[in-house]
Amino acid sequence: MDPEDAVRFFRARFRAEGDADRARQEKAYLKSTLRFHGVSIPKVRRAAADFARAHTELDRSDLRAIVDALLGTDYHDLRSAGIALLERLRDRLDARDAAWLLACVRQCPGWAHVDWIATKVLGPTVQEHRSMPGLLRAWARDPDFWVRRTALLAQHDALRAGEGDFALFEELAVPMLGEKEFFIRKAIGWVLRETSKKRPELVHAFVARHGERMAGLTRREATKYLSS
Repeated sequence: MDPEDAVRFFRARFRAEGDADRARQEKAYLKSTLRFHGVSIPKVRRAAADFARAHTELDRSDLRAIVDALLGTDYHDLRSAGIALLERLRDRLDARDAAWLLACVRQCPGWAHVDWIATKVLGPTVQEHRSMPGLLRAWARDPDFWVRRTALLAQHDALRAGEGDFALFEELAVPMLGEKEFFIRKAIGWVLRETSKKRPELVHAFVARHGERMAGLTRREATKYLSS
């Protein structure tokens, strides 16, 4: 299908469902230069679900073209619709799409979209394809801190569930412990905090090994649920 038809579908839907006050609040909260319709994430996901159900013929190439078109707009919620489609139709993608997904991250700097792509799209792909750990190592050395944050968060959901490769996370995170960037310090602490819910012994050991190098923010997040 024509990707612009997808853009028109979501634009019309969000114009009808959007809220001007919410749009102003979201723009201020996210400190974004993008425009906003003022649509909640549940509404974005419902719109993506409706679109996907209406277009079951979409293949990998169609999906990528539609997402590229949505990410190419200057509306935050249209970009969100692209990511929601990726989350819903992720089975259309495979390890070949890793570089393209990283390009999506670069196109959407900001935690709201970066974290969504990292945890809900790239994360499951990392778990399913053995070639991905090598890519995470490369991303963890990228000059763009949003890409480095993506590498850290790619295993967030798996580690929270008591799965994932914690040794790989530690390998990626330790060289970043000295970084001043808030979003890197926060990401390391966030993943450690979530890991501690199922495997606290791993986080205890991480803090014991690297605690002196951890920023206060990172350490507070990491130890939030640990018993002393």
